[in-house]
Amino acid sequence: MSKTVAFPSARHPTADDWVSGNHPETQKPGNTEIRKSADTETGKSGEKLARLTIDLPEELHSHFKAACAKHRTKMNAEVITFIERWTQKHS
Repeated sequence: MSKTVAFPSARHPTADDWVSGNHPETQKPGNTEIRKSADTETGKSGEKLARLTIDLPEELHSHFKAACAKHRTKMNAEVITFIERWTQKHS
C-alpha cells in the first residue's frame, strides 16, 4: 500500500496572511467566513487597528489568561488598558 505525503509549501504563512484570509486555514472548502484586511479593521470607536504580537513564557501566559477569566475580562482589553496607562505616565 502506498502513502501520499503532502509537503508544506516553501512560503510559510504570516500573521498578515491569517488576517487577510490568505492563510490555508481560512481557505478550506466550505469556509465562508470573510476576513477583513488588517489595514481596514476598525475598533469600536471607528479607528483603525494595528496588530501587536508578543511572546510570553507559557507560565506567565497561563496565569494572565486565568486572571482575566477570573475577572471576566478579555486579555486584549487588559493589555490595551496597561498600554494606555503606561503611555500616559511616560509621555
